Amino acid sequence: MNIKEGINNSLNQITQYLQELSEQTEIIELISRTIINSLENENKIIFCGNGGSAAISQHLSAELMGKYKLDRAPLSAISLTTDTSAITAIANDYGFEYIFSRHLQGIGKKGDVLIAISGSGNSKNLIEVLKTANSMGIKTISLTGETGGEMKNFSDITLNVPSKITNYIQEQHLIVGHIICGIVENHFFKK
Repeated sequence: MNIKEGINNSLNQITQYLQELSEQTEIIELISRTIINSLENENKIIFCGNGGSAAISQHLSAELMGKYKLDRAPLSAISLTTDTSAITAIANDYGFEYIFSRHLQGIGKKGDVLIAISGSGNSKNLIEVLKTANSMGIKTISLTGETGGEMKNFSDITLNVPSKITNYIQEQHLIVGHIICGIVENHFFKK
């Protein structure tokens, strides 16, 4: 396969996945409404994930705190993946599986929304934070790959994007995240 064929194959694959993802608009709408409800009640949106999903968590949090498309006031959001001192201290003292749940215990409150992002849906630290969020009265949303993994068992809402391949899963998570950020931003600030 030459380079041009490789490019076309990749573009065709993501196009197919996006067409399949369009069948989940009701779940995307439900996630958007859940976030809007939380923010209307002066709560916050809390993101977390590992590796590439950590980067997506930070990216989406920044879209809400900074701006997506409109110049406007910030929307309350934070990513648990950004505080390296807390992450490494908690990992060292309690174990890596508690890096997010321990952090959430300190900053989360009833009415917040936790968005856990994972390609496999089986990350132990994300399962732990979902359990913690549930015990605290925090709404839980998981963005996962095709199967949902174990995380689907601990989430109020799960969006399983149609792929088992990591890069395609992450690309779809970012696209869905951007769609949601646009919906939320327009709800509060579009005149």
